[in-house]
Amino acid sequence: MTYEFCKVDRDGPILIVTMNRPEVYNACHAPMHVEMAQIWDDFAADHDLWVAVLTGAGDKAFSAGNDLKYTAKGGKGNPSPTGFAGLSMRFDLEKPIVAAVNGFAMGGGFETALSCDIILAADTAKFALPEVRVGLFAGAGGVQRLSRQIGRKPAVEMMLTGRSVGAAEGQALGFVNEVVPQAKLMERALEKARELTTVSPSSVRATKRVLNAMDDLENLRSSLNFSRQVSMDLRQTEDFREGVTAFVEKRKPQWKNG
Repeated sequence: MTYEFCKVDRDGPILIVTMNRPEVYNACHAPMHVEMAQIWDDFAADHDLWVAVLTGAGDKAFSAGNDLKYTAKGGKGNPSPTGFAGLSMRFDLEKPIVAAVNGFAMGGGFETALSCDIILAADTAKFALPEVRVGLFAGAGGVQRLSRQIGRKPAVEMMLTGRSVGAAEGQALGFVNEVVPQAKLMERALEKARELTTVSPSSVRATKRVLNAMDDLENLRSSLNFSRQVSMDLRQTEDFREGVTAFVEKRKPQWKNG
């Protein structure tokens, strides 16, 4: 399928999504949010796709966030119910997304990266939640996700000052998994995605199901009880049987995603 504001490619079980508005540093407007929501809907529903890589077109920006110029000009469009970039309000996706942050990720662009499971950053990348500087706040998940992923104190400092953080500091703070030379970023992101395809996709889905539910469960006991139920469901999958059999037979498992 062809999209107007994104490019979509497949590499076996890997979906590669490129936000493709380089003329506005891949800033997102309402039509792009809706388009990306459809991309993630299709990704979730496709049995043959196990992992996604998300990046931005060009070498300057992953995403500048909300397209304020479009908004200021009276641009219209229905927002996506699954939020910014079709991700910030999507709480049921059980397939991993690797963010390959190729340049600056500002505001909603940073919030989009935080909505992904793994963040690989080019050594030139910069991150910020600068909404307070234009009379807004990080309302697309930045407040919640950043404070959960790096702790309240450093997150509050970033959110209330709007300052930019380089890739190395982002790794030190804990929201960046790995810093890569810009020229090697997509190669490394695809390596990471392929690494994720070597493990049981059913186990990955089970892990994400528990992660997704943690904030809605009251306490550790509730979460552990939920994990027990998910584990029982996992034991009914073909992948569980294949994993155990392959271990006993000392061979590489052949995952079926079912």
